[in-house]
Amino acid sequence: MPDVRLASPQGRWILLTTVLGSSMAMLDSTVVNVALPRIGRDLGADLAALQWTVNAYMLTLAGLILLGGSLGDRYGRRKIFVLGVVWFAAASLLCGLAPNAGVLIAARALQGVGGALLTPGSLALIQASFHPDDRGRAVGLWSGFGGIGAAVGPFLGGWLVAGPGWRWVFLLNVPLALLCAPIAVRHVPDSADGRSHGRFDILGAFLGALALALVTYALIEARQGSLIVAVTAVAGVLAGVAFVYVEKRRPDPMMPLDIFASRQFTAVNLVTLCVYAAFGGYFFLTALQLQVALGWSPLAAGTALLPTTAMMLLFSARSGALADRIGPRIPLTVGPLLCATGMLLMLRVGPGSSYAADVLPALLVQGAGMVALVAPLTATVLASVDTARAGLASGINNAAARAAGLIAVAALPLLAGMGPEAYRTPTAFDTAFHRAMLLCAGILVVASAVAFTTVRSLPPDCRRPECRTHGGVAAPPLEGGRAAKRLS
Repeated sequence: MPDVRLASPQGRWILLTTVLGSSMAMLDSTVVNVALPRIGRDLGADLAALQWTVNAYMLTLAGLILLGGSLGDRYGRRKIFVLGVVWFAAASLLCGLAPNAGVLIAARALQGVGGALLTPGSLALIQASFHPDDRGRAVGLWSGFGGIGAAVGPFLGGWLVAGPGWRWVFLLNVPLALLCAPIAVRHVPDSADGRSHGRFDILGAFLGALALALVTYALIEARQGSLIVAVTAVAGVLAGVAFVYVEKRRPDPMMPLDIFASRQFTAVNLVTLCVYAAFGGYFFLTALQLQVALGWSPLAAGTALLPTTAMMLLFSARSGALADRIGPRIPLTVGPLLCATGMLLMLRVGPGSSYAADVLPALLVQGAGMVALVAPLTATVLASVDTARAGLASGINNAAARAAGLIAVAALPLLAGMGPEAYRTPTAFDTAFHRAMLLCAGILVVASAVAFTTVRSLPPDCRRPECRTHGGVAAPPLEGGRAAKRLS
């Protein structure tokens, strides 16, 4: 049984290590969007290259995050965590030194691999190291500090882009890793699950990532209307079908399909797909809108986005407590509607808009919606399956959210009519941005309808989320624990 106490020197070192590691990935999910216009200008990149700058990272992260958790269980959580930190830092260095958009995109894909190793590993280290009496508080501190990292991400990204330059958005990870990795090796005990002897589902992970990559390519390049794009789209669908077939036939699949026998689990993941597709497209395009159409500096655009993540950080735990009392159906119905309202308010944001009168009201309404739905969403996912599979359920839900954001960043510019050079023309981008906000609002209304018709009350003895304080906007919190051993 783990016996490290939170108040001990070793306990504080473990907490510091896991916060530093998870903050690297958490910051990356929020700071890069603010840097995109400068990246495009400096590297001569079109809109498709900017989409790939975001999506290359999300692609490998979403495709491999389930596998990353099982690698830690098998070979040692500290080993895989440190490997993830070093890998992430090396890829970040390559991003910061990238001479062109192609190298940057490849480095971002490598960065996602590192993120898939360290993201589940940071929470797993806490679960495996701390005494049960201290574990809940340790997880709370870890998620709270991680939320702070997510909240300051847009501001930090804007400051770096406006000051030292966009390359420091990536280079900042290197000193963090140089601090984190030695502390982990010296002060964090290693652990593994001795019962994890099943074969890794490498084929399933490959097919899942391949399907996402092919579909993403087809959506981003669809403006060309070429035969290659059509063939890629068909190949992506076939790879998705093959993934389902492999997961159904394997004795030890990465994603056991029988978990979707729970109607509520399936429904909540549909809500997750809709909600995080809208969020992914919203945060990608809003950071561009504020700089392209309104002419704001990167620092001003990054600072402008602070209210949403700050509200999640401050009020998500209270939202979870309220959902415990009234049930998840109302929050999961009202939350997406509030977010949809916030996106409709963004229709007022354009050239000459005021922050106080136009941008801030939309962000506050959007933040209120996210506060209302994120904690109940996690609670419902955990409660919809057996306790022994709660870690697996959380991992699937987290990966689904990231995949939804990936597809949205690829599809929304196409559906909104953005051309390859749209982000260089304020008027054209503004018009397409408003179309995209209407699409995002519509997706959120669908999410609300699904939640209202399918979500039911939680059983009184269900497992509750441990990460109640949450500030991330890219995906719901990843819940760990010994249940996560089922991933291997």
